Amino acid sequence: MQVYGSEISSRLLLGTAQYPSPAVLKKAIEASQAEIITVSLRRETAVGSGAGFWELLKDCGCKILPNTAGCHSVQEAVTTAQMARELFGTDWIKLEVIGNTDSLQPDVFGLVEAARILSTDGFKVFPYTTDDLVVGEKLLEAGCELLMPWGAPIGSGQGLRNPDALRAMRAHFPDTPLIVDAGIGRPSDATRAMELGMDAVLLNTAVAKAGDPALMAKAMAQAVEAGRLVIPPIQWNRGIWRFLQPQSLAWRS
Repeated sequence: MQVYGSEISSRLLLGTAQYPSPAVLKKAIEASQAEIITVSLRRETAVGSGAGFWELLKDCGCKILPNTAGCHSVQEAVTTAQMARELFGTDWIKLEVIGNTDSLQPDVFGLVEAARILSTDGFKVFPYTTDDLVVGEKLLEAGCELLMPWGAPIGSGQGLRNPDALRAMRAHFPDTPLIVDAGIGRPSDATRAMELGMDAVLLNTAVAKAGDPALMAKAMAQAVEAGRLVIPPIQWNRGIWRFLQPQSLAWRS
């Protein structure tokens, strides 16, 4: 999978919040075989995770994807992204602009504005968004090269609440990397996302809060791989979803 010019083998991206300890997090990262891990600058700084957490991030061998979790305005998200770039030395940023405190639904208007500002400033933006096609188009116009539609609200573990919308996104954006972000609660949810044609999934709570996070991380990695092997019905033509032939699945590269 090509992500902003980087070749990524693992289709599972893993969050780093809510784990019982840095040691448990380390085992989960290793079991997941993830190559990209996300970290919230605001959250981890606020709780004072300690040197162990930061040393783990440096030594895990994964690409760090800072995020703007907890930001409720454009200016807040942009400032947090700039701080993250200085701290982690990366221009990658997972952009969150929260519009609803209860559901943590994105403020899509603020999201597009912040994405445009950050893209102009040289950031490679990973936007946490809804499954709305028009919003997706606006984010691409703003400079994003991929989209991260939610499966369900953050931390809910509800799975894919609107699989038809995700399938429509795959058909509408055939050449754009799509990463399901939020809502994955079980390995079967991860498999289903891949069956729908998604390029990857990003999850956190389902692993961090599991009885055995390392075991759940391993299960999620295997689920993503299993779903990847399935040929999904992604083409909408005259009211019918049609299966594409393997040679036409250019988005799999």
